[in-house]
Amino acid sequence: MEKAGIIIGEDGRGRCFWHGGLEDYRRYHDEEWGRPVTDDFRLFEKICLEGFQSGLSWLTILRKRENFRAAFAGFDFNKVAMFGAEDVERLMADAGIIRHRGKIASTINNAARAIELRNEFGSLAKFFWSFEPGPQDRPELMDLETLRANPTTSVSTSLSKALKKRGWTFVGPTTVYAFMQAMGMVNDHLNGCFCQAEVQHLRLNFKRP
Repeated sequence: MEKAGIIIGEDGRGRCFWHGGLEDYRRYHDEEWGRPVTDDFRLFEKICLEGFQSGLSWLTILRKRENFRAAFAGFDFNKVAMFGAEDVERLMADAGIIRHRGKIASTINNAARAIELRNEFGSLAKFFWSFEPGPQDRPELMDLETLRANPTTSVSTSLSKALKKRGWTFVGPTTVYAFMQAMGMVNDHLNGCFCQAEVQHLRLNFKRP
């Protein structure tokens, strides 16, 4: 670790420490995390998987993500909302995912809530991106100390409350902030990480829904 929170890779580029040098985790860091997403199914997938991640590591979920996608109909919330008791038992027997009855039930519930949200706002993307924090709500310097000191924000707390008010579950402020980080609603790549500038460029040219 050449600088607090930064790992210099074999390619000479600095990256956020949390990928730990693992190839699949590094690829996720380089190609996905923090890059703006507007696809409703991917947004739904991510917020559900963040719920499954609660109490576990994201790497555990990442390595099971394709299994989750197969089990939950590609996170098409129109389909997941139709899941019944037999589907719950099927999922509880699926060793390829996290077999937590409460989190499985939450995903099915949240699918129905996602349909309601889409009907209310036109898309999940339009709703979620309306909570994108402004520059005044962002730290001037994104270093390791700042990242670790802010597992939640006032905006993630507001979004969490808005979702819970609409009946969503497993959407606490920490879960919601991890979702916001991953989906590009904020750029939390650390200073010294090559992705920080790339993500900033994407965000500057990103058309908000």
